[in-house]
Amino acid sequence: MSLSFGILVFPQVQQLDLTGPYEVFASARDAQVHLIWKDTAPLKAATGLTLTPTTTFAQCPPLDVLCVPGGAGVNPLLQDEAVLAFLRERAGQVRYLTSVCTGSLVLGMAGLLKDKRATSHWNAHDLLARFGAIPTEGRVVRDGNLITAGGVTSGIDFGLTVIAELLGEEEAQTIQLSLEYAPEPPFRAGTPQEAPEAILAAARQRLAGSRAAREKLLAAL
Repeated sequence: MSLSFGILVFPQVQQLDLTGPYEVFASARDAQVHLIWKDTAPLKAATGLTLTPTTTFAQCPPLDVLCVPGGAGVNPLLQDEAVLAFLRERAGQVRYLTSVCTGSLVLGMAGLLKDKRATSHWNAHDLLARFGAIPTEGRVVRDGNLITAGGVTSGIDFGLTVIAELLGEEEAQTIQLSLEYAPEPPFRAGTPQEAPEAILAAARQRLAGSRAAREKLLAAL
């Protein structure tokens, strides 16, 4: 029996939030992966990559897993009732409701994180509490059938975790080996705890605009 994965795609999505788990899911045996949006016109990711949705909210088939990635384009989604309504509708129908990076904020806005342990990108982690979630550190955090991942690259870890839940660790490890996923980053600067102070300050400054816009939006709701 094939598994059906759905990943929300939207303008200004962080492409690796999407393509990391997509690669893992699509590598699983008997898997179908759908990219879901309001229409099927090509759209631009935050760093310029063109992505093409494969199905719409109205036409999306039943899903085993629904995933919301993050990125700069998350801010408009927080006020997009069509998106929020779709997530609310499907949340009770899927085996696993999931997110990568700031996609968890969209789940929160849809009212799907209340009293749930969840994670997000480090620069948005504290915002989860505004949705009644329990902010929890971790690259992958599970609470029942809710699985959330931290920032960007954690989407690969997340994808393998989901595959292990659905198809077993042997399948997940086979995919990991097929992708040669054995990360050895050249610098120990991948988390706020590890990064030098100057690097953390530079990263915060680079992300300040999106963070400020997000805080302003949430304060007005």
